[in-house]
Amino acid sequence: MAGEASSGTFLQGLERGLAVIRAFSAQAPSLTLSEVARDVGLTPATARRILLTLEQLGYVRTDGRQFSLTPRVLALGWAYLSSLDLGELAGPYMEELSAATRESCSIATLDLPDIVYVARVPTSRIMTVALGVGARLPAYPTSMGRVLLAGLSSSELDVYLANMQTEQLTPRTVTSASLLRAAVDQARADGYALVDQELELGLRSLAAPIYNSRGRVVAALNVSAHASRSTPESLCEEVLPHVLCAADHITTALKHRGHL
Repeated sequence: MAGEASSGTFLQGLERGLAVIRAFSAQAPSLTLSEVARDVGLTPATARRILLTLEQLGYVRTDGRQFSLTPRVLALGWAYLSSLDLGELAGPYMEELSAATRESCSIATLDLPDIVYVARVPTSRIMTVALGVGARLPAYPTSMGRVLLAGLSSSELDVYLANMQTEQLTPRTVTSASLLRAAVDQARADGYALVDQELELGLRSLAAPIYNSRGRVVAALNVSAHASRSTPESLCEEVLPHVLCAADHITTALKHRGHL
């Protein structure tokens, strides 16, 4: 592998650890120790030390023979996304969206098992919890969470569903792994997600994905509305076109800025 010789400013161990993480892919979601050593160009002993270190840190899991990544590796991407200042870039489009729909809108990224708010334009406080940049909510009962989960690979989603911890937040909250998988699949097929009072009674929200240049979902944009002012049908007919348009503009703006 590259960088065999270390210098005073080059950490070979870090390079090797990142190379091991990159060895996993959609085509190779799980690998044996020998396969990692071969693919990365390491001795089996070195590959073993790195894999066991990554396992202790929570980035890798193993059944004793096969190794695979855990959703925690997404936190590495979150560190990058949080530096993009989406609030500044997406602000004008979010202001237009909020004005057009007369509702609050937000952008969040995924840091499993939660979504993390990175930008928000509130109109009025329609939730009992205060939300701002950096606020976290569980992914499973939120429209942005459904959209972001739909952007995961099949193996990543499998791991999330196998390990998720749910709570019956309202009588409508989906807590079953099979039902949540169906909802995520529906969001992937539709290109948006609508959640009806699963996080909080009286709150409906609709979200659309924001993509990078490789077509991967990196964030989600939503509009939240009180149930007294909306129906699922009215959100889809009147609000969804505005959300999809704003999400498309933000995706284009990110690409033009050269971040994604």
